[in-house]
Amino acid sequence: MTTMHFPQAGFLDLLERLDGSVRLDASVPLSPFFARMPLTSDETGLRTHMADTLIALLKARRATSQAAFDTELAADELRRYQKYVKPGKPSAHIVQLRQKQAAARQASSLSRQSLIKAAAAFVREAGIDVPERVALDAFIVGWIDANVPRDAAPAT
Repeated sequence: MTTMHFPQAGFLDLLERLDGSVRLDASVPLSPFFARMPLTSDETGLRTHMADTLIALLKARRATSQAAFDTELAADELRRYQKYVKPGKPSAHIVQLRQKQAAARQASSLSRQSLIKAAAAFVREAGIDVPERVALDAFIVGWIDANVPRDAAPAT
């Protein structure tokens, strides 16, 4: 299975490691939203509930991105082989590719549901107003891209 690059992986890793010994330092560029949002408790340095909901949201976003990537990969592979298929009963290889595509679509659907659930919890906890007539998942993906620090571009 091929994995895709998740742009916020470094920030997610940093959030997961936050405890009394590891803290956010000034070298991490934060958006104005995160500058005023308490990710750690002042007394103990441990993650706040808001940081935990943000972690769940970023994990769900990563799963959604990976599922979309896998779905596209399976569809491309199926298209590549299907154009040479003779009429009649499909080969075992084509059947396997269709099963792979169906599994990727199901994973995509499940990950989208988890993204919506995590997004609902996060916007409620963070007090973010979601505009009317905007799908929560579409809004939160744009919000993540605009507010969550990105890693450096991957080496190609």
